[in-house]
Formats: sequence, structure tokens, C-alpha cells
Amino acid sequence: MEKSGRICLGAVVGVHGIKGEVKVKSFTEVDRDIDKYGPVENKTGDKVFSIKVTGHSKELLRVKIKGVDDRNLAETLIGTEFYVSKSALPEPEEDEYYHADLIGLRVVEKASGKEAGTVAGIYNFGAGDILELRLKESGRLEMIPFTKQYVPVVNVKEGFIIVESAIMNFAQDDAEEEVSDEG
Repeated sequence: MEKSGRICLGAVVGVHGIKGEVKVKSFTEVDRDIDKYGPVENKTGDKVFSIKVTGHSKELLRVKIKGVDDRNLAETLIGTEFYVSKSALPEPEEDEYYHADLIGLRVVEKASGKEAGTVAGIYNFGAGDILELRLKESGRLEMIPFTKQYVPVVNVKEGFIIVESAIMNFAQDDAEEEVSDEG
């Protein structure tokens, strides 16, 4: 079971060489900072790792984990996510958010004030952050740009975001169109 109040900094995605180095996909703003927050834990919190960034391997970091000195042991760690307590991280600036704080927030339509769904995920495919919303009525997943234009209000403390109603109407129109195409 995942402990709350923690943030995932990265994940082991492969191995490098024969001396136990691993390749890590970093989720930190500056990828090399993954080792700046002290010891990291696995997802369940039952294992603690001391890590040190040793270099880059294409788009990934090369990381040495204390006590992991051969390739075979390193391979057993593929898929391991590295977590730290949220308190180890700096407070985000105004209009900046940790992804973990956004997932699960209620989505409220600006014009009607009605709850339209929840934030299911956040992605960045290279052109900026995208919010994935699970719509309350249909259960469908929809994606919208995470910009002030589409999401004018984010209130993490009270647990909601406000989205422009045109976005939600567009999603509903798509759903109705699919139904009419089938019938």
C-alpha cells in the first residue's frame, strides 16, 4: 500500500553496465536533482535506497544505488519507483503544482458550478501539460490543455479545479455524436 504525503521522483527503467548502475527516468524539474532529496523509498515504503547520479545515458540518468554492485541485482530493481516525503521538496511557486496534488481533484464547470468529474492524470507529450479528466456523467476520459485559458482556477487546498464550460460541452457533444453514429 502506498504511503500518503509522498512524491514519486523517478523510476528505474533499465540497467547500465555490469557494476550495478541503473537507468532512471527522473520526474524532477531538473532531472539530475533526483539525488538531492536524501534517501528514497520504494512505492510501499519498505525499502530505502541511497542513490547518486553518475551521468546520463541518452534521455535517462545513470544512477548508482548503494549496495547494488552487480548487473543481476540491478535488474531486479527495474520498475522500482523512488519516493520521498513531500516535506523534503520545496513549496511550489504560485501557479505551480505537484502532479500528485492535482490527481483526484474535483472538476467544476465555470458557468454552471456543477461538478463535472475528477482529474485522473497529468501528461506532457512535449507541448505543455495536459489534464486527463474522468467525466462524472459518462465515466469517459477527456484531455484538456492545462492552461489558464482552459483551467482558470486551481484550488488544491479545497480540492477542486474550475474548467471552462465550453470544454465540458465539447466533451458531451462528442459523446452524443458517438451514440447517434451507432444508432
